[in-house]
Amino acid sequence: MELLKKLPDSEFELMKIIWANPSPISTNQIMAHLEQSRDWKPQTVLTLLTRLIERGFLGSRRQGRERIYTPLVKREDYVAFESGSFMERFHHNSFVSLMNTLYQDHQVTETELDELQKWLDSREE
Repeated sequence: MELLKKLPDSEFELMKIIWANPSPISTNQIMAHLEQSRDWKPQTVLTLLTRLIERGFLGSRRQGRERIYTPLVKREDYVAFESGSFMERFHHNSFVSLMNTLYQDHQVTETELDELQKWLDSREE
């Protein structure tokens, strides 16, 4: 697999729609999902889709009068890439550093810490 690169927010938003729907997905279906959250012009969406094809995230083909898109990168693979990049960049790959930051900012509750402890305990078995 080709090395992944970070997507701009607008392209990532399109990929979230594509990943969340059965593949392949048409331009019209993508536009229908975007109408609920964005007021992007069709040309903007087409430009973003073209960029995603160029970056290797999407495959595209014509089906009748429509163009349909198929994800070439799995959501899980991209999330793992982004998470790893974030951990390396901000926490020097230290899970303890991440948890300490979240805990100090009160973004992690005691209940979540208990769940994390249970998860850690289950990994040791």
